[in-house]
Formats: sequence, structure tokens, C-alpha cells
Amino acid sequence: MLVGLLLDAEDTAVTRRTAEALARVGTVAAIRLIALAVAEADDNQANWLQTGVHDALVGPDGVPDLAAACGELARDPEEAVRRGVAELSAWTDDARC
Repeated sequence: MLVGLLLDAEDTAVTRRTAEALARVGTVAAIRLIALAVAEADDNQANWLQTGVHDALVGPDGVPDLAAACGELARDPEEAVRRGVAELSAWTDDARC
């Protein structure tokens, strides 16, 4: 269900806000959902996912530490998750993921 919100083709605000909320949570489970969505996203959806993650990283509530979750997910048995995490890592410019 949450991956569906992350990939909402009709409402990019839903994509952005869902990605932001999950990135703020920062758990392995939350980041895994984002990674799965990133792996399936078209270019437009990926842009909005990236914007949501960026919003979480620069938001006023502090910066979530995504490095631990991304490190764990880099070894996930599902290739789509590993591919999505690699993309998430590329989006962060200071190795938080």
C-alpha cells in the first residue's frame, strides 16, 4: 500500500510527502519501502521521491541517520531493494545513506 502511495502517478504531492515521512522515520523497513519504489519509479516519480527524501534530510526537525538502514539494505536479498538503495545513496551528497 505505501509503495503505491510512493508511486502515485496522479498526485506527485502524495509521492513527495510519503517519501519524506518514511525518510524521517529512517528505519530499515521505511527505507526499504522507498528503495522498492525507487527501483520501480519512472523518471518523474523518481524526481519526486528524491525531493521527498531531500526534504527529510534538510527539514527543521533534524536530519535522519539513514546510513545504518542503507548499509543493511545494501545486502538485501532482493535485487530491486539493492538497486533502489544504490540510487538513494547517489542522492545524498554527504554519505548519510
